[in-house]
Amino acid sequence: MLRENGMSGGLGRTCHASHMGWHRAFLQDGRHQEITLRLLRLAFPVLPVLALAACDKAAPPAPEQTRSALDAPPDIPVMGPERPILAFGDSLLAGYRLGDGESYPARLEQALRARGVNARIANAGVSGDTTAAGLQRLDFTLKSQPVKPELAIVSLGGNDMLRGIPPAQTRANLETILKRLSDEHINIVLLGMLAAPNLGKDYAAGFNPIYPRLAHEYGAVLVPFFLQPVIDKPDLLQDDHIHPTAIGIDAIVSATVDDVADALPKPGGAAPYSGTGAPSGRTSTSSPAPGVR
Repeated sequence: MLRENGMSGGLGRTCHASHMGWHRAFLQDGRHQEITLRLLRLAFPVLPVLALAACDKAAPPAPEQTRSALDAPPDIPVMGPERPILAFGDSLLAGYRLGDGESYPARLEQALRARGVNARIANAGVSGDTTAAGLQRLDFTLKSQPVKPELAIVSLGGNDMLRGIPPAQTRANLETILKRLSDEHINIVLLGMLAAPNLGKDYAAGFNPIYPRLAHEYGAVLVPFFLQPVIDKPDLLQDDHIHPTAIGIDAIVSATVDDVADALPKPGGAAPYSGTGAPSGRTSTSSPAPGVR
């Protein structure tokens, strides 16, 4: 269970002040409470780039506009057989401190259905999970599904990094998870993370390539940095300055829904996955990979 960070406001309203105030607050916080509560440090390598991009581009829609767009009645009738999807990961999928129906899997399901996709998403997110914990419960989770998922959305590895677990171990666990899913002919969307800079360049060099390389090897669709749509926008984060608000979740859904829809097997056709080592993995076009080579 995550504990709340006691930091309060003080965030500037301009792009520059928002970035710098946020950065200072975390550098001065020495409590190191819950491991997953420090997930925001993932953003430090890319915050300057994101902040500049936010200043140079037109302001995004107001939160109310974002939410109303996702809440609008579907323009396309839901058709075809049900498409079962498994969301498998940590607190970012579990819906930490969000209301019923406000988690990423729940809002993603609504967005897919608004596009005419008869999606049903099972939320198997567990707060604090590492790749080892996820691997340990994967078989049970798969066997617990009423029908085999056509697609798995995987969000794991951030807690490994924050604990300083060797990247080789994280990669091995995550690779076993992806192999298990691909052996079951389940398509994959891999939600990526980036290493915290305080762990050093060597750690980042080992950690950051895990996601693009595994996505390439297992034909998964890659979202390089899952939190990119919200990480430089304090109004889209909860008061712990880490977990997205309901409106923040909507921003993430808007950035990823098309990639998830594309990752579903085509009805009556072959699945995009083409075997271990096949060069069929692709990177989400809606989430460029900051800092990942």
